[in-house]
Amino acid sequence: MAHTLTPEDAIAGRRENVGSDSLRREPLTPRRLLHAKKAYTTRFLAERLEDSADGFFLPDGTGVAPDAGDIVLARVVCLGQHPRLESPASRRQSLFVGDEILVAYGHRYAPDQFLAKVPANLDPCQLVAAGGVAGQVIAHHASMGEATQLAPVGLLADDAGVLNLSRLAPHRLDTTTCEEAREIASRRRPPVIAVLGTSMNSGKSTALSCLVKGLSAAGMVVSAGKATGTGAGNDSGMYTDAGAAKVLDFTDFGVPTTFLLDYPRVRALFTGLVSALTDSATDVVLIEIADGVYQGETRRLLSDPIFQSIVDRVVFASSDALGATAGLQLLRAANIEVAAISGVLTSSPLAVQEASEAIDIPVLDTVTLCEPSVAVSILRDSRTQSTTVPT
Repeated sequence: MAHTLTPEDAIAGRRENVGSDSLRREPLTPRRLLHAKKAYTTRFLAERLEDSADGFFLPDGTGVAPDAGDIVLARVVCLGQHPRLESPASRRQSLFVGDEILVAYGHRYAPDQFLAKVPANLDPCQLVAAGGVAGQVIAHHASMGEATQLAPVGLLADDAGVLNLSRLAPHRLDTTTCEEAREIASRRRPPVIAVLGTSMNSGKSTALSCLVKGLSAAGMVVSAGKATGTGAGNDSGMYTDAGAAKVLDFTDFGVPTTFLLDYPRVRALFTGLVSALTDSATDVVLIEIADGVYQGETRRLLSDPIFQSIVDRVVFASSDALGATAGLQLLRAANIEVAAISGVLTSSPLAVQEASEAIDIPVLDTVTLCEPSVAVSILRDSRTQSTTVPT
């Protein structure tokens, strides 16, 4: 049976002000907070705790309900699909039953893993992403085991209220009006190349990282980021390892996942990320858009004229020839220029042959994007001409 999750399903109600006299406060000792395992999504909290772990408590009462991005102290009850938690430094730290962890509530859309929502209360829930996302599993891929089970102890709060990732993040979302966003899109800037794909695990992150490597080897200063998806550090780490001079993702704006995020904030994430990655030293900006082109937030973003005016060209990752053909048609219908096809399909010579016979743009082996001449070819004929492309 198909599962459809609407924003109305996911909104769990609003919590009361944590300063209300009707709510109890359970103090948290610095020792307990420092001992709890922190996740990649809560890395900015970890930085704050290093400065001071005083003044935190757990609000308790019937009015306490989580929202996406709220930080929760939870106890591991039973290990499952995710037996490890990605640390703030992206190390996979082993979990043990009884561990207390600091993670963030979030919705998740992952066709190869879990569909999950933020629950309506602090009842038992699951670890739905190793990067540190807690939620209520609605459905999962047949290959997935049962999710790691969590028992929330309480939402983390201080005198200013429940601690949400957005309060700790170094960047702020600017939900500008459409006119302001169009003005941002019209500014002179480096070329912006987006990497999209047919689905999760189609090879987007690898293709983008190889493109970073190739452009950097050509002597260009590359900034790279991920605009949508589920909070995790492996993709950003790969961009850095490939040679990107500046790397950011949506979690730097205080968003644990972008699934079910209202659209003005999805667009603000994209435009804000491009702006934050652009400086006088940057020659080209590369942006990954998560999941597939049929995913709700992605599909709406692709149809947005502001997205279309900012993105100069696309590299499209596909798992097979049919997906490459369909994706190319969809993107062209949205007036988006596709420079090349790459991704998982290039692991198969037969799939490359099928795709090459069906489409009129290059099908590039992902690894060849590391070659400077191939990477630079992606930039040619970009609509934005602020960068001189090496020859």
